[in-house]
Amino acid sequence: MPVKNNAPTRFMDEVRIISPWVFALSSLGYLVPLGAMIYVLSANKSSDPFFRLPVILPLGILGGTVLAGAILLIGYIYRDAQRRHMNAVIWTLIAIFTPHALGIVLYFLLRKPRTPNCPQCNAVVDPAYGYCPQCQCRLNPVCPHCHRGVIPGSSFCPHCGQDLASSAGPAPASPAISK
Repeated sequence: MPVKNNAPTRFMDEVRIISPWVFALSSLGYLVPLGAMIYVLSANKSSDPFFRLPVILPLGILGGTVLAGAILLIGYIYRDAQRRHMNAVIWTLIAIFTPHALGIVLYFLLRKPRTPNCPQCNAVVDPAYGYCPQCQCRLNPVCPHCHRGVIPGSSFCPHCGQDLASSAGPAPASPAISK
């Protein structure tokens, strides 16, 4: 039986980091190729308009969509590189000037992992830390018995077997199997 993943996607959280002016610029980037194709369609009077419209108009829509998507990706790369403490200007220039969208692919392959922030003081902390070095806030849940890290929502400690729900006394022994 397949396991259903009920975790919410973070797509909208990622889209929200793109600046509003990048959305406006991508709208303009969508309209420019579309307008250029409509201009070509209206300027060329030599062929049949019913033949030109089904060919040129979809090309304008496709060109506008590709250009708008590239502008949004470059805007995302700039803000995401800042968020990951990378050189945002250099990565944006690589994404713009590397041909065939190879710069965009390279960014997503080579980007640093995000560093989490402390929920209490908002200091940047290493993902392996159990406590914040600034305010001593507990970052990851630990077993009260052996003080080793546990997965949030676990019922028992995977290291010592301690009942994490009650955390009062040792874990009950498993019943003996009789033959």
